[in-house]
Amino acid sequence: MAGCENRLENLNGAGSNGAVCKTRHRRMTIGLLGFQTTIAHAVQLKGIGVHSGNPVSMTFQPAEAGTGILFQRLHDNGSVTELKAVSANVGNTDLCTVLGRSLSQSVATIEHVMAAIYAMGLDNLIVEVDGPEVPIMDGSSAPFIEAIESVGIKNLGVKRRYIRVTKPVRIDSGASWAEFRPYDGTRFEVDIDFDTPLIGRQSWKGDLTAETFKNELSRARTFGFMRDVERLWAAGYALGSSLENSVVISDDNSVINMEGLRYAKDEFVRHKTLDAVGDLALAGAQFIGCYRSYRGGHKVNANALKALLSDPSAYEIVEAPAARNQVRAREFVAVNMPEFAPWSA
Repeated sequence: MAGCENRLENLNGAGSNGAVCKTRHRRMTIGLLGFQTTIAHAVQLKGIGVHSGNPVSMTFQPAEAGTGILFQRLHDNGSVTELKAVSANVGNTDLCTVLGRSLSQSVATIEHVMAAIYAMGLDNLIVEVDGPEVPIMDGSSAPFIEAIESVGIKNLGVKRRYIRVTKPVRIDSGASWAEFRPYDGTRFEVDIDFDTPLIGRQSWKGDLTAETFKNELSRARTFGFMRDVERLWAAGYALGSSLENSVVISDDNSVINMEGLRYAKDEFVRHKTLDAVGDLALAGAQFIGCYRSYRGGHKVNANALKALLSDPSAYEIVEAPAARNQVRAREFVAVNMPEFAPWSA
């Protein structure tokens, strides 16, 4: 098929001293990190929840190998709700991705944070949040990337395992569809199609590396339409949305924000790709394969991931054959670990 061919590039890795190691980008060689990582030091961000409209503080804390990404919601009474960032814990995908199934025991709007965590190659992290959702910041993943880079990434010296797609898996949902395909790397091919001239049909296709994500996707902001505002407010959504954290499209089909668009005309599909990266990060491990979607969203992404993980014949668990930082995707070897299911709650 066109697009998901065996074209490879290098990923960024992390050195044993905790600093980010920048590797060369070359076609036909992909460097996937062979070891698990975390951040070198804690870092805090403050903002508001895009749906609740309330102030929220979020802190990234280093974690040991094997922890995974663990959200901790801190309650006023001193109690803590722990939610592993995995597919099995997704409770809602309406307008955002939510971990947990009850309002008081959940964390919402995690996709932008998870996209940054995944793209930067973090395996283990504790995310402390003192409210029902993470801060929206500027509506993109860029502030989270900056926070991670400000403290550095630490190599934990323990082998990282990947989920490698071994056969196509596809789901259809009305006019929308999504599929995974085998690929020697990590690739996204996302198409959107909106019935508005400003957006229309847009595509983004590319191999996902830390640098590609930072340069081509991370600054793309969430977007919405003025015509939907009153309906969303009435339903309790978008109470914290503003021109500081969202691209707003007017009734006359123009961008209201004085800044305009950050990526010419296709910031919209870039943000949808960012969302897909964050949603698929709930596999609980990095994946080797190609993800394609048409008119997708949080629900389609979540269902596609569940379809893949529910079919053991469609993937295999692999790890580096030797103890080294950078490993080509095709060099990873399958490991017989039926108990390894990082996407489980």
